[in-house]
Amino acid sequence: MKNLDKYKIVIPAFYACYGDDGEISPERIHQLVQFYIDKGIKGLYVGGSSGECIYQTLDERKLVLEEVMKVAKDKLVIIAHIGAPNTKNSVLLAEHAKSCGATALSSIPPIYFPLSDQSVQEYWTAMATATDLDFFIYNIPQLTNYNLSIPVYQELLKLPQVVGVKNSSMPVLDIMTKKMHATKEVIIFNGPDEQYIGGRMMGADGGIGGTYGVMPELYLKLEELFVKGEVQKAQELQMELNVIITKLCSFSAHMYSVIKAILKLKGINVGTGRPPLRSVDVADMDKLKEVAKYIDVAINKYCS
Repeated sequence: MKNLDKYKIVIPAFYACYGDDGEISPERIHQLVQFYIDKGIKGLYVGGSSGECIYQTLDERKLVLEEVMKVAKDKLVIIAHIGAPNTKNSVLLAEHAKSCGATALSSIPPIYFPLSDQSVQEYWTAMATATDLDFFIYNIPQLTNYNLSIPVYQELLKLPQVVGVKNSSMPVLDIMTKKMHATKEVIIFNGPDEQYIGGRMMGADGGIGGTYGVMPELYLKLEELFVKGEVQKAQELQMELNVIITKLCSFSAHMYSVIKAILKLKGINVGTGRPPLRSVDVADMDKLKEVAKYIDVAINKYCS
């Protein structure tokens, strides 16, 4: 039986790191990985939505993982997202992740064309069986228009590589449902950052999120409060986090561009979002600094 305890952690979704020329920056990747290690983070989810995978070439996605592993190998749990528009490229990314020393793989379902359950199952099966690495189904129906069905879920669980789900659907009940219908021990990650505590209370074993990376201290504290049973204080911090998330989403720029701009204020320059993701307007810099200060105040309040 596999020991899955290493996945019961807070895992930031790693941001795409670009140079001033808009190209992948190995130096900035190294800096960001080290930043998370220094903060006490134990794992990263590389190449997913936060990593802007749909706006990168196959070679760029390989390069990102290679550079992450130069710093993270033997230090962090690394889940490599390998979802691509076609099965062939997903399998290539799976094999590459294995060669790099990644801990596990994960993938969204196929995007764009509506597909049958059988087609989606075959897509996930091909990449899950391409290596012997653990594999996590990534369920995010609000962006892919496909919601993981129980029959497909249970069929995929027959594969020894499939060990759980990164569940980013908004109904928190879906997390418990995945636990209820599991046919073996599984790890279910809470996806929506706004419901971390709700997800944990409904059975999630940990979390993977896109806003963790700009304020890792707060999510580590949230997990600590939950484990200690300090529910009221955890709810209070979750509310604070949701206020921050609302602020991050209040710009005309994309949220990930806003997050990167805040990281730059903290001395971590990873560029901005790749177009069509809008960058932060110069006119919004004062507002950006206010949000950055709000995050710092929350960190000082809950983590000092």
